[in-house]
Order: sequence, then structure tokens, then C-alpha cells
Amino acid sequence: MLRHLVATLAYRAAKVLRDAPPGFGGFQAGPAARRPVHIVAHMADLMSWAVSLAHGDYVWKAEGGEDWAIEVARFFDGIGALDRALDNRALPEGAAEKLIQGPLADALTHVGQLAMLRGLAGAPVRPESYARADIVAGRVGPAQSPPVREFDGDASARKN
Repeated sequence: MLRHLVATLAYRAAKVLRDAPPGFGGFQAGPAARRPVHIVAHMADLMSWAVSLAHGDYVWKAEGGEDWAIEVARFFDGIGALDRALDNRALPEGAAEKLIQGPLADALTHVGQLAMLRGLAGAPVRPESYARADIVAGRVGPAQSPPVREFDGDASARKN
């Protein structure tokens, strides 16, 4: 189940990061808002932390930079390392809970922030029925299955 959650994070992140417009990494929504490149760098740091948690450690280290392509690659490298760690070992006691409540939940939140920033930058990500997505444990790179059912508009909007 934990590997499926990691694959879900990869699927959703790949969708938001794929085809980002030129300059999106430096987009500034407001004076106090993080730029997308910094959010992705933080997500890569979260994956490094998650790998340490999977090994029974608790090591946090901020290593992000300003290069969009490097930070996106670092994130996917990290999520791949996490998936391998989860596939190759029994987790220490309490590690699964720490992974879920810490780095994985945080990274999913940041995927949502990136999606919102894409919309503000004029390059919105199309909504989809994620419950129907082809998400497979172990598929954690930027190459993901195409969406099964995207749609336009807001699925939560009341229909009169």
C-alpha cells in the first residue's frame, strides 16, 4: 500500500510538472509565495528525508537549487530511491506512519500548490478522475500512463 501511495505521488507530480511553460520555475505569485523551483527542490529534499526514514534514520538536509530541470530530476531520482528502499526491506517500527504523516503528505500538498501555481501562471493542469488513473506500484519516474479520464471545469461545482 505504501508503494502505491508513492506511485500516486509520482503520477500526480508528473502530471503537474509535465509540459510546464518556459520560465514556470521562476513564476512569482506574490512577494511571500515560494517560486515553483523552490517547491520542487523542497519536494526533492522530502524524498531524501523519506529514504532516511525508511532506513530507520531521521536526517533532514535542504539541498535545493535554482535550476528547474535539475530539481525536477532530483525529485524523481529521490522518489525512485524511496520506492527501491520500500521494495527491498522491512521498515523499522513506526517508519510507515512517519513516512505518511511527514514527507509523503507534505509532498502531495506541494503537488497541489504547483497545480494552483500553474493555473495562476496561465498554464492550468486539466482535472481528471484520479481514482481511474493507471497507477502502478514501482512506476515512479516522470514517464507515466496517459490520463484515463480528464475533464474540463470544476467537478465540485453545483449543477443547476
